[in-house]
Amino acid sequence: MQESAALQQLASYIDHSFEACVQAIYACQGRVVVSGIGKSAHIGQKIVATLNSTGTPAMFLHAAEAIHGDLGMVQPDDFVICISKSGNTPEIKVLVPLLKRTGAQLAALVSNTQSYLAQQAHFVLNGTIAEEACPNNLAPTTSTTAHLALGDALAVCLMYQRGFGSRDFARYHPGGALGKQLYLKVEDVSDAQQVPVVGIHAPITEVIVEISAKRLGATAVVNEAKQLVGIITDGDLRRMMAKHQDFKALKAQDIMSGQPKTVPYGAYAVNALAIMQENNISQVIMLQNEQVAGFVHLHDLLREGLV
Repeated sequence: MQESAALQQLASYIDHSFEACVQAIYACQGRVVVSGIGKSAHIGQKIVATLNSTGTPAMFLHAAEAIHGDLGMVQPDDFVICISKSGNTPEIKVLVPLLKRTGAQLAALVSNTQSYLAQQAHFVLNGTIAEEACPNNLAPTTSTTAHLALGDALAVCLMYQRGFGSRDFARYHPGGALGKQLYLKVEDVSDAQQVPVVGIHAPITEVIVEISAKRLGATAVVNEAKQLVGIITDGDLRRMMAKHQDFKALKAQDIMSGQPKTVPYGAYAVNALAIMQENNISQVIMLQNEQVAGFVHLHDLLREGLV
C-alpha cells in the first residue's frame, strides 16, 4: 500500500524542474551517466538499460568506484544523474564536487530535496516518500520504487522528444519476438531456393513431383505469362484422388484452387502470419513484380519465434 500511494503522489512532483531536466538531457551532446551506491546502484543500472533501449545513450558509474578511477568516464558534455534516498551519504558528499569539476550537468534523484546532493545539483528529481514499505521503515523499498518510476518517466518523456517509435525500438531489440515482428520481412524467412511452381497445363504427375521435391505441401500454378493463377496443396491432391479413380489425364488447372492468398515482397512476416490465421492456412505465396518469388510457410514463422 505504501508503494502504491507513493507512486500516486509522484505525479504531483512532475514539475518545471522535471521538465527542465528532460530538456537538458535531450539537448545533451554526450551521454547520460547514472550513479548511485547500494540499492540505488541497482536502480541506476535499470534506468541506464531503459535509456539505452529507448534511444538515449547512457552508462552506469558506481559511486564508490568513481572516486577510485572510474570518474574518468565522465566528460564535460555528459549529463549525470546521481541517485540517493537521503542525498547525504559520505560517498555522495565526496563524489558531487568531483562530478561538478568535470563540467557535466548534474541532476539529483532524491527523496530529500533539502539534502546536500539536492542543494548542489543543477536539477532535482523529487522522489519524496512518506515511509518505506519495510515494517521498520529502514530497508529501501518504497524509495527505490519511486526512483525507478521517475527513471522510467524520464525515459518515456525523452522518447516523445526524440519521436522514438516502434521501428526505432526494433533496431535496439532485434533478438526478441517483439523486435522480429517490427523488422522481419517475408523475404527473410522464405527459402529462395525452394519455390514450387508448375504451369497451368502441367500433368498431375509433375505436380506431385514438384510438391514432394520442394516439401512445402503446395505448389503455385502459373500461366504462360508466368502470372500466378492458382495453388495446389496436399489437400487438393487428396480430394482429387477421392473424386477421380483415373486422374492421369488431369492437368494442374483441373484441381487447383483459384485466387490463392498472397503477400507482397517486402511485407512484414507478421502480416503473412495474420493472413494464415485469418484463413486457417499454413502457407502464403510471396509475389514480386507480379511473379512468384517464394512461399512463406507457418513453419518458417515458428522457427523465427513469431508464433
